[in-house]
Amino acid sequence: MPIMEISIVPIGTPSASVSKYVVEALRVLEREEGITYRLCPMGTVVEADSVEALFEVAKKMHVRSLAGEVQRIVTSIKIDDRTDKKLTMQGKIKAVEDRL
Repeated sequence: MPIMEISIVPIGTPSASVSKYVVEALRVLEREEGITYRLCPMGTVVEADSVEALFEVAKKMHVRSLAGEVQRIVTSIKIDDRTDKKLTMQGKIKAVEDRL
């Protein structure tokens, strides 16, 4: 199962606070079937059945974030796609915690 970390940063907003724009991007994830996500302080981690599904949801989040008063955003994406065994957000965290 591929995992994506996505961060969408609006630029040139009226306020330094961007949480209301983050909420709009997360609303996309709330409606998607087959998607698991976790909001983190500096981005959001998303799991899906395929890389194609991750790219599609990233595109939807990007487009949604440009709606309204935001005229420019920077979207950063990292994808971890492992084929030799099942990969999950929790599994990655557990592998590190087990070694602590």
